[in-house]
Amino acid sequence: MVIDAIICLALIVSVILQSSKSSGMGGSISGGADAVFGGKAKGIDALLAKTTMVLGALFAIITLIIAKMQA
Repeated sequence: MVIDAIICLALIVSVILQSSKSSGMGGSISGGADAVFGGKAKGIDALLAKTTMVLGALFAIITLIIAKMQA
């Protein structure tokens, strides 16, 4: 369960770090950070998207394994 919690936290962080596709409320919050830090490169966004998919799959698989072990 500890591994599942660590993967869950990493998944949350990878989703939060991704840039938004629209300029809704998230755009107003991260707009100041882009001005300070110079924005994000496209390579980082692609890496975060791939990381999110991998972590999501790992989270689902490990959660199913834990559920089978409990039953």
